[in-house]
Amino acid sequence: MIHIPKTEYSRRRKALMAQMEPNSIAILPAAAVAIRNRDVEHVYRQDSDFQYLSGFPEPQAVIVLMPGREHGEYLLFCRERNAERELWDGLRAGQEGAIRDYGADDAFPITDIDDILPGLIEGRDRVYSAMGSNPEFDRHLMEWINVIRSKAHLGAQPPNEFVALDHLLHDMRLYKSAAEVKVMREAARISAQAHIRAMQASRPGLHEFSLEAELDYEFRKGGAKMPAYGSIVAAGRNSCILHYQQNDALLKDGDLVLIDAGCEIDCYASDITRTWPVNGKFSPEQKAIYELVLAAQEAAFAEIAPNKHWNQAHEATVRVITAGLVRLGLLEGGVDELIASEAYKAFYMHRAGHWLGMDVHDVGEYKVGGEWRVLEVGMALTVEPGIYISPDNQQVAKKWRGIGVRIEDDVVVTKQGCEILTGGVPKSVAEIEALMAAARVQAS
Repeated sequence: MIHIPKTEYSRRRKALMAQMEPNSIAILPAAAVAIRNRDVEHVYRQDSDFQYLSGFPEPQAVIVLMPGREHGEYLLFCRERNAERELWDGLRAGQEGAIRDYGADDAFPITDIDDILPGLIEGRDRVYSAMGSNPEFDRHLMEWINVIRSKAHLGAQPPNEFVALDHLLHDMRLYKSAAEVKVMREAARISAQAHIRAMQASRPGLHEFSLEAELDYEFRKGGAKMPAYGSIVAAGRNSCILHYQQNDALLKDGDLVLIDAGCEIDCYASDITRTWPVNGKFSPEQKAIYELVLAAQEAAFAEIAPNKHWNQAHEATVRVITAGLVRLGLLEGGVDELIASEAYKAFYMHRAGHWLGMDVHDVGEYKVGGEWRVLEVGMALTVEPGIYISPDNQQVAKKWRGIGVRIEDDVVVTKQGCEILTGGVPKSVAEIEALMAAARVQAS
């Protein structure tokens, strides 16, 4: 399985510390364990920022970065080894493992943090932390600061400035290294196989969850521990609900099914949407809408390259979709006027994509100084135009109602333009119909 190498985590920590003010400290907690019900926990997933800096997979841990500290700049508080707990819950790294396997310069038991951390903060001018994202940890941090303040009369020096760590860290996360792109390619490859498997399995009489099971099987088989987000399997009129997740309706002959699903590898997401006919054959109306969305996506790809700005891809999809809706008789008027009045939003109400990385809707600003961000090499994003014609839309002919189509791929900006990571899933009408026809022959 492809993973981010240890050297990369070290490089990230050094890059972050190089941006921190002199005589400062950064403090970041691991994700808490989430309770599913009573004493049953959800599968643990590390906080993305914490993972980005450490690769440390355990809960009850805190990263401390202290640029220039003589006795080591990277400290990790984590659980101690405990034979009884490890019998129940699995092995722990402990302090030795934190140093040996995860690159910490020093490591302490998490149970000692109240005694040790105030002394590390004391005398530092500035504290960087993820303020506001973990209220409970914010409270602990204030308690540690107050311990120092209570000793001010004895000469203790509390920090005089608190800074959100997000700004520095999230800008770093926006630029994907070669190692990150390699992991994202693997997540994309597995997810592509899952979509192909779902296409091959699709037929009237199954349920949406039948196809979700095919996705999950392929994710697991490929080594992904979990989906990157709740899979959307939306058939018929459900394809017009953007974040549909019930996944329990019947797949009917003549309907489309829209699947938006991707897996996660080493905490890196993939995010693919494909739409196809349940029975393997597009109707003329379905084909017309599908090919319009596909043309919009192709237009967006052409606008993703260094020195082009973030919104150019979206603007390209809006123009293609608006012109196409006029051509099909679903909108009336001049294309420029319809774009200016946002008439297309009755059918295309979301943006053409989002940043992609450790979070499926990844961190990073879309605007800088009020202007759309200029794309640079290493930025990763989705390209996902769609058209959704509500089954209740009385403004259009009945034959169009209930058709929902979205096509989504993941790309990374390269020197020449962009690399499509998710190209392994059939996308043209002819390719989809051929794949599904071959699967039906094989099944019979």
